[in-house]
Amino acid sequence: MLTRRAFLNQSAALGAGALAPMLIAPWARAAAGAGPAALSGAHFDLSVSRARVVVEGRESGAVLVNQVFPGPLLRWREGDDVMINVANLLDEDTSIHWHGVLLPAGMDGVPGVSFPGIRPHETFRYRFPVKQAGTYWYHSHSGLQEQIGHYGPIIIDPRNADPVAFDREHVVMLGDWTYDSPEKLFRKLKKSSEAFNYQKRTLGDFFSDAGDAGLGAAFAERAMWGDMRMAPTDIADVTGAVYAYLINGRGPGDNWTGLFAPGERVRLRIINASAMTIFNLRIPGLAMRVVQADGLNVEPVETDEIQIGVAETYDVIVEPADRAYTVFAETIDRSGFARGTLSPREGMTADVPELRERPVLTMRDMAMRHGAHGASMSAASMNEEMNHGAMDHSAMGHGDNGHGGMDHGSMQIAAAQTHDHPSGVGVDMLAEAPTNRLADRGVGLENVSHRVLTYAQLISLDENPDQRPPGRKIELHLTGNMARYMWSFDGVKFSDVDAPILFHEGERLRLTLVNDTMMNHPIHLHGMFFDVVTGDHVKKPRKHTITVKPGDRLSLDVTADAPGEWAFHCHLLYHMAAGMMQTVKVHAMAGMDHGGHDMGHSHRIDESGETGAEETGHDAHKAHDMSHEGRH
Repeated sequence: MLTRRAFLNQSAALGAGALAPMLIAPWARAAAGAGPAALSGAHFDLSVSRARVVVEGRESGAVLVNQVFPGPLLRWREGDDVMINVANLLDEDTSIHWHGVLLPAGMDGVPGVSFPGIRPHETFRYRFPVKQAGTYWYHSHSGLQEQIGHYGPIIIDPRNADPVAFDREHVVMLGDWTYDSPEKLFRKLKKSSEAFNYQKRTLGDFFSDAGDAGLGAAFAERAMWGDMRMAPTDIADVTGAVYAYLINGRGPGDNWTGLFAPGERVRLRIINASAMTIFNLRIPGLAMRVVQADGLNVEPVETDEIQIGVAETYDVIVEPADRAYTVFAETIDRSGFARGTLSPREGMTADVPELRERPVLTMRDMAMRHGAHGASMSAASMNEEMNHGAMDHSAMGHGDNGHGGMDHGSMQIAAAQTHDHPSGVGVDMLAEAPTNRLADRGVGLENVSHRVLTYAQLISLDENPDQRPPGRKIELHLTGNMARYMWSFDGVKFSDVDAPILFHEGERLRLTLVNDTMMNHPIHLHGMFFDVVTGDHVKKPRKHTITVKPGDRLSLDVTADAPGEWAFHCHLLYHMAAGMMQTVKVHAMAGMDHGGHDMGHSHRIDESGETGAEETGHDAHKAHDMSHEGRH
């Protein structure tokens, strides 16, 4: 492995154009073999260092694992004990979080919550048993390093026979890339949340709307959006105006290619490793059979398009014919796309679709909300909008229906942590009538003619391991102030939170999330999976990350089986940095000691976008001891 100085000297001699092939991870190159090149086994040595990479012909700075982009593919086996030494070659703290992996709290890799971070020029040893199989990934949880290349894929092979039959596999790792520093992007967002929205409606759009709905209706609709201080085209905070979109580290012009032999069943392990981008992924002319979500097997469901939130993973099986196909991942706001090719031979390409017309948020997304000045939508207009393309609740069974009540049969909720609407400086809009949107296709996909995957279609292949009814309910609101670019839970940003959300070890509880904002939020719980309440049955889909749509109200059943303190946050990187994060503390049963020691300082991004060191020793956010492992 090259030292940082030797690498920089060598790259300077070779020239920027030679950097791309040097830095592309072996698994991310055009793959002719039966599977991706990987680091496999139970013992791994990784390093984190700075480098220069070339994306779409432009060079910029990066933070990489083992000097490749994306990071090396790690292949584990269910039932093994893995040991991973991570050497920090940076002049700043770093970390690795194993996203979706069930492990002890001290191995989770979140500075200030579960461990102290990896100091400059030190090595940290992660060690834990592998309790699961499936597709996962890893990334930095320090500052904004994740945005500039500090991530990679994980494949965990099952201990027994894989229920999914396939002949070949490819990792399809989606990403977004900035040529500017992520701190600069964050500062711009703090100054104006619409800094990168170049797709605002024009005067021509107004006249078009007036022609369709009438002049008065067009004026009234514009007035409502103005009152909320948000544009209906503000769907993504950071857009193609500044981002390049990637598949396996390669932009559309680089055309990552995955090879296959005609007649093969090809498994695509799709990972959204972007910092801020929700993608709509399709392969024109080729149906996808979804067999896994967030690493866990689901009953196969065939679809043509998947809206994949940040940090989610989906495994699909495709059976391509003897021709090339375009893997097309269009951004949710349609300001750009990532593109690759599935092909039976090198050098083949397929047509690349045109970007579809950019979507706009609707009254459904408003959820009869009101803004800072108290204006609200009339119930009549809301009902009229709802009647068009109303959600099919038949797919939802008899679970949480999103109207404030829950059908639990004879179940009694022993205690509930609920509250009135959150308020304060961190809240500039509220959803007065949120509804369950698990059967919704997602913004911009409501009226496409082909099949689109929804959460309501997901059914776990196996019965849920804990089938107890929840004994307690917690309701949390996803809140924001767009004008100040503040994001939070219940109107309180992370730096102002007084105490963690308390779970009791062994309890079964229902966590209800209400999205009071006009944006999608992929919410991730560390340390535990949750069962998505799609109905009253025992095969609820189990996930670690779920995208909560605007005006959405959904419920997740959680078994608190992981003692310790865990991060709980929006996986949009700049939303998390701006405050949409809390910690969940699973309080251990009496007589069980799981640590609880002050972890000192950790590297962070403060709410102005600057980097600095944060003292993390107050009681509410003490992290946990790493036991016999740790720094050495």
